Amino acid sequence: MEYDEDKAIAFIRNYVGDDVSNLYSDDEIVYILDIIWDYYERKGYLSLNSSVTDKEVLDENDLIAYVKKELKNDKTILMDPQDVDKIVKAELEYEESLEDA
Repeated sequence: MEYDEDKAIAFIRNYVGDDVSNLYSDDEIVYILDIIWDYYERKGYLSLNSSVTDKEVLDENDLIAYVKKELKNDKTILMDPQDVDKIVKAELEYEESLEDA
């Protein structure tokens, strides 16, 4: 299956539960998704000539730290750091679900 932003948002909202989901708009979640994809691009994961293989594992902690740093630098969106963890992990689960489909 192909990545679908609307489906990703719905998946994330379901994954994190109402207590977190209700705190953030779709635009705020999309902003997190954009930061994640920026991370992938910076790490070379999106390059056609990428040396990253399926056997290599994404450093989830590094990704979460990157997202938190970018949010802190931007200062336009205030999110609880624990919520950022949950949203990033939910997005990674969404990506995994695409591979399983």
